[in-house]
Amino acid sequence: MTRAEAAGQGHVPNPADPRLFRDALGRFATGVTVVTTCEAGGAAPVGITVNSFASVSLDPALVLWSAARSSMRHRHFTAAQAFAIHVLGADQRDLAKRFTGTGAGFDGLEHHRNEAGVPLIDGVLARFECVTEATHEGGDHTIIIGRVTRFCLCETGEPLTFFAGQYGGFSRV
Repeated sequence: MTRAEAAGQGHVPNPADPRLFRDALGRFATGVTVVTTCEAGGAAPVGITVNSFASVSLDPALVLWSAARSSMRHRHFTAAQAFAIHVLGADQRDLAKRFTGTGAGFDGLEHHRNEAGVPLIDGVLARFECVTEATHEGGDHTIIIGRVTRFCLCETGEPLTFFAGQYGGFSRV
């Protein structure tokens, strides 16, 4: 901690140089998810790796995630009427990488579709099938709230985590 931080002054976010703010956000360990839907105006499956997943409400069952507006996949998710969020396990780092900017996506990946046509990936720690409840602009992201219509969970396994810009695991204490 710097002396300014110790004195309670801290740092002011600087949009011209967001690195320090991103580093501070990276100190919050998160889980890793893959969100899937179909391309806007088409049937091709599309997915994106995100760590901005959170629960919103138990009744009704609502979850949210944030889509970066700079992403080439943003328009598919903001136009989607339905999507699925897949919570990845510690051994699924390669699956997470498939759905990043240069990853292979669904090419060669086994999957199936639900009644709404949303591509689903099996073998994950949990999966939430959702219909879009609302979207909200939030700076450089769009916050997408989904109403959970169905979910499944795996009773065993450890989560894939993301901390300080790197994938990792979870150790129980």
